Amino acid sequence: MLTRTLLAASLVSLSFGLFACDSGGDDKGPGAGAGPAAGTLYTFTSDPAGFDTHSFYYDTGREVVVFDAQFTEGHARALIDDVRAHTASPITYVVITHPNPDKFQGVGPFRELGAKVVASRATGDAVPGVYAYKKGYFTTVAKTFTPESYPPPPVIDVTFSGSYELPLGGGARVELRELAHGGVTTTQTVAHVPALKALVVGDLVHHRAHAWLEGGIRGGKPDPDLGSWRAALDELASGFAGTTVYGGRGEAAPVEAAVADEKAYLERVESIVREYVGSLGPRKAELAGERAAEHHQELARRIASAFPEYALSYLIEYGVYGLAGEIAAGG
Repeated sequence: MLTRTLLAASLVSLSFGLFACDSGGDDKGPGAGAGPAAGTLYTFTSDPAGFDTHSFYYDTGREVVVFDAQFTEGHARALIDDVRAHTASPITYVVITHPNPDKFQGVGPFRELGAKVVASRATGDAVPGVYAYKKGYFTTVAKTFTPESYPPPPVIDVTFSGSYELPLGGGARVELRELAHGGVTTTQTVAHVPALKALVVGDLVHHRAHAWLEGGIRGGKPDPDLGSWRAALDELASGFAGTTVYGGRGEAAPVEAAVADEKAYLERVESIVREYVGSLGPRKAELAGERAAEHHQELARRIASAFPEYALSYLIEYGVYGLAGEIAAGG
C-alpha cells in the first residue's frame, strides 16, 4: 500500500495529466526488425502515480493487442496516445495478465474504442474482490480518491480456462496460457507472441526491480504464497524456453535469467523478512498496529540494501506488509 503522502503527491501529477512514458518507439521487443509478418512489440511505462507499471502492446501490422490496462483511466488514455503515436492499427484486444488494479482498472477507454477485454475465468472471478479491497483502501484509509473519483469497476468481455489463442488476422498469433500456480497473485496468465519469441508475464517477474510482496487478495485480505510464486516461475522455464520475458516492471530478460534471478530474489527476501519478524518476538503484533509503517520501512531498508542495483525500492515498503503479516501469523 502506498502512504497517503506519496499517493497524494502522485495524484497531483495525475490531475494535471503529467505522465512519464517510456516511449515504445525506443523500446521495441526482439523481432522488431524481422519484417511486417512478425510485427512489433512496444513498451509503455506509467509515472509513479501508476506504480511505474509497464504495459506492452503488439502491433501486428493490422491490429494492436495491449497487455495490461494500467491503474486509472487517465493512465490508460496516455497509453492509447502512445499507441497512436506509433501505429494507425486499431486496438482490438486488451489482455489482463492477473488481478492487480494496475492491470485492470484502465480498461474503460479501450472498450470505448471497441477493443475487447480478455482474461482468464479465474482472473475474472478474482477481480471483484480485489477491486473492493483496493477501493476501500484508497477511499477510506489513504483517502487519495473519493468513492466517486475512484476508477469504475472493469468489464471483461472474453474469459477462458487453460489456454486461448486470440483470433487475429493476417496469420498473427498471440497465445494466452493460464499457469497452474498463481505466483504474485491468486492466478496468473502469460501471453506468448511466437513470432517475436516474447513472453509477457505481468508482475510475476520484475527483472532487476523490486517485487510487489503484498500477495493475492483472497477473502478480503492479502494471502502471499512464495512457494506458488516459485512454482509459477518454474512453469515459465519449462514451458517457454528460448523466449524473452517482459515483466510488469524492470528490464526484459531471457527466460532462464529472469526465472533464476527472480527465484533467488524471493528466497533472499523471504529470509530477510523471516529473520526480522523472528527478532521482534512478542512485539510481532506491532506489524499490524500503529508502528507497522516503521517496521515496513526497516524491512524496505534491509531488502534494498541486499539488492542495491534493483530499481523501485518503494514497492517493498508498501507491499511487504502482506508477506510480513503472513510470516508473523505463522505462514
